[in-house]
Amino acid sequence: MFASEQGRRARSRSSSKAIAKSAPSSKAVKGRKAPLRLVPQAAELPLERGGLPPKIARYIATAELPSPCLIVDVDIVAHNFEELARSLPEARIFYAVKANPADEIVARLARLGSAFDTASMGEIDLCLAHGVSPDRLSFGNTIKKERDIAEAYRKGVRMFAFDSQPELEKIARVAPGSKVYCRVLMECEGAEWPLSRKFGCEPEMAVDLLAAAKALGLDAYGISFHVGSQQTDLTQYDKALELSVSLFRALEARGVTLRMVNMGGGFPSRYRTDVPSIPAYGTAIHEALLRHFGDNMPEVIVEPGRGVVGDAGVIQAEVVLVSQKGGDDDRRWVYLDAGKFHGLAETMDEAIKYRLLTSRDGGETSPVVLAGPTCDSADILYEKTDYRLPSALAAGDKVWILATGAYTTTYSAVGFNGFPPLASVCI
Repeated sequence: MFASEQGRRARSRSSSKAIAKSAPSSKAVKGRKAPLRLVPQAAELPLERGGLPPKIARYIATAELPSPCLIVDVDIVAHNFEELARSLPEARIFYAVKANPADEIVARLARLGSAFDTASMGEIDLCLAHGVSPDRLSFGNTIKKERDIAEAYRKGVRMFAFDSQPELEKIARVAPGSKVYCRVLMECEGAEWPLSRKFGCEPEMAVDLLAAAKALGLDAYGISFHVGSQQTDLTQYDKALELSVSLFRALEARGVTLRMVNMGGGFPSRYRTDVPSIPAYGTAIHEALLRHFGDNMPEVIVEPGRGVVGDAGVIQAEVVLVSQKGGDDDRRWVYLDAGKFHGLAETMDEAIKYRLLTSRDGGETSPVVLAGPTCDSADILYEKTDYRLPSALAAGDKVWILATGAYTTTYSAVGFNGFPPLASVCI
């Protein structure tokens, strides 16, 4: 979902000339293939990572916005990308478009020289429309229709992920000679949003599949793994790379020379608890690569999404109702106009715990249950986690949900219960 039409209309109503002047153009950048540029953007960062960005604070003070609405500071997106590039100079960065595919974000990252991890033909076409050359695209979904593989190949894409024999055979039929990499299952210990067994295969199977890829005339390029989204345990990369080098050796013994390790994402946003810095991730990954690969360093790919756009966004929401249920539980129920079906899907099982600010901050607080507005009993954000909000909070008050730039608009694509999808604007 791109920056929404509601958000675009709201942006045009803003009376802040300074903000309008600083907003980047959302026009497609066609025909430009910029080298990776490591000069930091002049982003205005909050006092602490994951806090309310100053430019967004000024914007919401003057703009008339629909509610709820996501506001993203694209300068912070650029800052995060460049910090990761400096921290991992050995890696080629493929931005995970699924995290936030807003036109303004894709255009800025394209100008910075990013490559792109895509999950569908829609994301591939989006990147191509912004002048991204096909050699900067990876079709990273391991579950693809054969006609989509063929269409991507026709448009110049030559790198595909897989994790099964049937998927490999589809690629061999309609994308001959392409680079392929096999995704391997990981445990994802330490991740706040661990990934299931839906993606990847057992290591032993990966060896057989990559040997089969070579036999089918494909370029057995490498392997990929993902240590889990919002991964805060830096040792997980070391474990994954230890496994990776063993697969490289096993395949070398079978006459297949791999050249690439795709380390996926896992780079975090800052929510309610502190997380390691991006330079700390860079150091841990660099040391693990040296430890396991030594002088035989492979090509390295990373696919950040949350770590690039998460901290750059804030959802402005509104309190719809504050009530109580009676009985022994005297907690207030605070219903927002943003819920699980308005971009906050990652509150499922209360996995991602967002930080909140309100227009009543500064007074006495008390425990609350937080829920969304829909007629669905699953639309409860936090019932077990201890959240405390101002006791004076009432219907109509504003609530700002911090670090929501990733995996929000993309999870809010339909008008469930007749409520419109989450509006968004990039500044």
